[in-house]
Amino acid sequence: MSGVMERTLALLERLAEDVRGVPLATLSDELDIPRSATHRLLADLAALGYVRQTRERGDYVLTTKLVSLGLNYLKHSGVVDLCQPILDRLAETAGELVRLGVVDVDHITWVALSQGARAGLRYDPDMGLDVKLSCTSSGHAWLATLEEDDAIALLTRQGLGKPPEYGPKAPATIAAVMKAVAQARRQGWALTLETYAPGLSALSTPIRPAGRGAVGVLAISGPTVRLSEERLRALVPELLAAAADIAHVSAASPLFDRAYNRVG
Repeated sequence: MSGVMERTLALLERLAEDVRGVPLATLSDELDIPRSATHRLLADLAALGYVRQTRERGDYVLTTKLVSLGLNYLKHSGVVDLCQPILDRLAETAGELVRLGVVDVDHITWVALSQGARAGLRYDPDMGLDVKLSCTSSGHAWLATLEEDDAIALLTRQGLGKPPEYGPKAPATIAAVMKAVAQARRQGWALTLETYAPGLSALSTPIRPAGRGAVGVLAISGPTVRLSEERLRALVPELLAAAADIAHVSAASPLFDRAYNRVG
């Protein structure tokens, strides 16, 4: 890996994966950056307040400065203020996790959630991650709003999520994914059972303001022992109504202005 900017961002992304800290040698080996260069970049990031060394072992960890930047960005985007009440109502109705993903041209990132499960098994994923398009209901729901060639191009670029890395029922070919996408297109929503992770079910629909492309996705997800296919189908009307509510207010936030747009 070469280039100061590329290396610096790679270090930040790797540190974001482990809140307990990562040794310098591990960062150097995993990212293929010489140890002297790794040390120099980490020293620069530390001087700027983005990383620090732990007292116990000297491992490097992110500070909260980067987190604060992201939270501040979301705050000023207006997304949370606009959408949180809608997410909370849907989560209360479903009794499961509800998440909002925002389209950023060629990918979707989770930006807000509401946990409706009060007891028993809970699905509590990390926020800020990009949606895996091939094996999630949200990926299928969004791809269903695009031209088939564009959907295939995005799938190919991101790659397929196959078992055993993902769920046992994850589609293993582009054709299998596109079959699920076609069904989502016909229905206006997508349903998956154990495609992203074992024992996980999900239901998603795109957020489409009038006259515009999809600007986001809305998803309900939780343990398959509670969220059977029958239960998910029963939640479709509530999901679609909530997505329509978000679409109605989306014009008030610039974060909802990044729908996919084919170039060329």
